[in-house]
Amino acid sequence: MSDCLFCNIIEKKADADIVYEDEDIIAFKDINPVAPVHLLIVPRKHFDSILSIGEEDAYLVGRLHLVVNKLAGEFGLQERGFRIVINCGEEGGQAVLHLHFHLIGGKPLYHNIAKGRGV
Repeated sequence: MSDCLFCNIIEKKADADIVYEDEDIIAFKDINPVAPVHLLIVPRKHFDSILSIGEEDAYLVGRLHLVVNKLAGEFGLQERGFRIVINCGEEGGQAVLHLHFHLIGGKPLYHNIAKGRGV
């Protein structure tokens, strides 16, 4: 999709600090990080949201989690802990309509969402 920011990053039409890529997935640093480590893990195939995933794409969800695990190790988060976030829809906080996982860590992440303070 030509108007999708993440598709443009995947196609190298937009800049990003890419930390991982393979034939199915690309990962890059969030431009507005909420923690010392804040990565976006994105499938190359365009899905508007997690709701667009079908059974035929289930393998990709597993691959996304494997990449999260790999990057958590590479960025030193496995021992201390981290958060994985998938926003869905406007009220869910999804700003870019392309499925993506947030990998967030490198500082204590308290459960402040209920108090309206985000991560």
